[in-house]
Amino acid sequence: MVQLTRICFRKYGNFVDNLRLYIRGGTGGMGLPRLGGQGGSGGDVWVVATKNMTLKKVKDKYPQKRFVGGTGGNSSVKALKGEKGEDKEILAPTGITVTSDDGRKIGELNAEGDRVMVAKGGSGGSFYSSFQPSKGQAKHIRLDLKLIADMGMVGFPNAGKSSLLTTLSNATPQIADYAFTTLKPQIGKLMYKDHKQISVADLPGLIEGAHINKGMGHKFLKHVERTKQLLFVVDVCGFQLASKTPFRSAFEAVQLLTKELELYKEELVSKPALLVVNKMDLPNAEDKLQELTEQLQNPDEFSDLLPDDMIPKNYINFRHVVPVSAITGFGIDYLKKSIRESLDEDAAFSLKAIHNERLQALRYQSHEHS
Repeated sequence: MVQLTRICFRKYGNFVDNLRLYIRGGTGGMGLPRLGGQGGSGGDVWVVATKNMTLKKVKDKYPQKRFVGGTGGNSSVKALKGEKGEDKEILAPTGITVTSDDGRKIGELNAEGDRVMVAKGGSGGSFYSSFQPSKGQAKHIRLDLKLIADMGMVGFPNAGKSSLLTTLSNATPQIADYAFTTLKPQIGKLMYKDHKQISVADLPGLIEGAHINKGMGHKFLKHVERTKQLLFVVDVCGFQLASKTPFRSAFEAVQLLTKELELYKEELVSKPALLVVNKMDLPNAEDKLQELTEQLQNPDEFSDLLPDDMIPKNYINFRHVVPVSAITGFGIDYLKKSIRESLDEDAAFSLKAIHNERLQALRYQSHEHS
């Protein structure tokens, strides 16, 4: 059998799973020496879990990624105690871990409305400080989407995801219980000779119409957000969900999966993705694979196979297309290698991005002080 792979490296996607922000509590207000008046405290900075929020929205809305609390009111003859400065709220999605720049955990946002104070405002001027106010705390923090796995398996029922996970991880998939949902993804660990481990989640529950919450649709799709990359799994010979639903070829299955993700949250489709073409042990599998490969290279030419409302806005360029058989073990080692390669490439990219961010911050600071 020919080992077929098509590598399409593309610009790192728009999906944002971590952000580095500069935060500063507000400066306190001035005290009033002749009457012993006290200035108001500066505003605090909070991170607050909010519905329908994503880290990408935070990044797009605040490109400078700077959040500063309001300045406290000065003490005056009319108001001996100055007013407290306004608090600054950073609205973030649920499922976030907040850490300091050196990796120390500050708090977690597990449910809507959860709040974590990340910078305290400075004290107002008073008798004890010679009526001079103090500045608020200033630091960098990181917001990280809590990932359940490095790779999330996406596929319709019968694509053979569970048996693939068992074959890949040489283990009975552990069943893990995560907050946010009653759905339990199965997590398998891929072990490598150099002791590197990669986690793969089989995310059950995706069917056509998942975006409108048929079946376990939304709970499933919520988990997809919390994996670094996607592993699409299709049956090389296509599938039919039930006697009343139409038969779908492997190519149609890929596009329907893409559309379900896109309709739920468009940026999910920009995550790096690999395609596993399973069941290569079936008769005619080679011919079907050849057909699928041609269709994936020119998806526009074959989009008329799909209903109009199920054509994705953006076709996914898979980094690797890997034919396998979970039953015979064909292609499994090559798939493990491809998964590792794709994750390593992004890790190198992220490291470079963090390095550049820190350099910029240092330049910005030295520019501020000069």
